[in-house]
Amino acid sequence: MSQEPTLLYLVKQVELAIRAGLDELVRPAGLTALQYTALTVLERHPDMTSAHLARRSFVTAQSMADMVTTLRERGLVERHRDPDDRRRLVLALTDAGSALLTSLRPKVEALELRMVAGLSATEARTLAASMRSCRESLEPGT
Repeated sequence: MSQEPTLLYLVKQVELAIRAGLDELVRPAGLTALQYTALTVLERHPDMTSAHLARRSFVTAQSMADMVTTLRERGLVERHRDPDDRRRLVLALTDAGSALLTSLRPKVEALELRMVAGLSATEARTLAASMRSCRESLEPGT
């Protein structure tokens, strides 16, 4: 008797498929899926510390430090003093980083549409709401 895959296993399969698809889409721009993720996090949340960006991007602080070095060398992100706390260094997208994300957005949106192609619009909205709820349930301190 065959057992159905667990929900955790299915979510991991989807995550791996998305990451592979993103890697393929962003590779011509000289990015990895993880670098793309970090850039999109900075787009939504400018002036974030490297440590906070690492947590939001699902990588270690050391991996993020290396990634930030690469992204800064490419002119996609910049580091500056936090205007609210001059002791802290924060990161933000440069104009080049914003332009790169803008150029990649249609391809990434197409990947997302492909992912939900078998769902109705209502099912896709329900899936998104369910995924947000799952993420919130697993956040530290909950």
